Amino acid sequence: TIPADDECFNRLVAEELSYDAAKLTVEAETLYCKLNDERRSIHHEIVSAVYVAKGGVYFVSGCGGSGKTFLWNSIVATLRSQRRVALVVASSGAASLLLPGGRTGHSRFKIPLDVNERSQCGISRSSMLAGLCQWASLILWDEAPMTNRLCFEALDRTLRDVLSIHNENNGMLPFGGKLMLLGGDFRQILRVVEGGTKEDIIDASLISSLLWPYIKVRKLHTNMRLCNAF
Repeated sequence: TIPADDECFNRLVAEELSYDAAKLTVEAETLYCKLNDERRSIHHEIVSAVYVAKGGVYFVSGCGGSGKTFLWNSIVATLRSQRRVALVVASSGAASLLLPGGRTGHSRFKIPLDVNERSQCGISRSSMLAGLCQWASLILWDEAPMTNRLCFEALDRTLRDVLSIHNENNGMLPFGGKLMLLGGDFRQILRVVEGGTKEDIIDASLISSLLWPYIKVRKLHTNMRLCNAF
């Protein structure tokens, strides 16, 4: 549990919950009604996992125009309307601007700029950010294929460490048992490796990570942008 008398931490959580719940409830209902069947199925799966504190790691794949951002907004609005903390990040600053309360993954989780196989994020066990990660119901990361797999592995090691304080079993689970929702399209922009070969780019990709076998992949097939054009 988080110390109730930690004024700074309480203020940090208050900032994450500083949304108009009534307005978000209406927004969540409006967005949900506009989801097609495949997006609604993923919405149900993620929100249900939050409700039962199930944890797990999901990757939603879909081409540009398949409605990934719309799905993110629907899920986040639903959770925040219920006063739940959803940490929303993206791999680039431009992508983060399209998300409600979005930030870059490096900024939010203090990921080192120069990562290696043993890197960890700058989050200590006693920090407010560690407490916020413990408090969060969901971590959503958009445009995940743009980020080097070593960054996700650094976050994985960090969350296993900081979340095992309250439950030592979390140290054995991917991302410390936290529910992770990743998204993107491997056919679009992959991680840029300066001067790298094709093999270097593939090695830096999330699909080459030891975490990939633990990730449940869900696919969006319908191009909503094209459907709406006719």
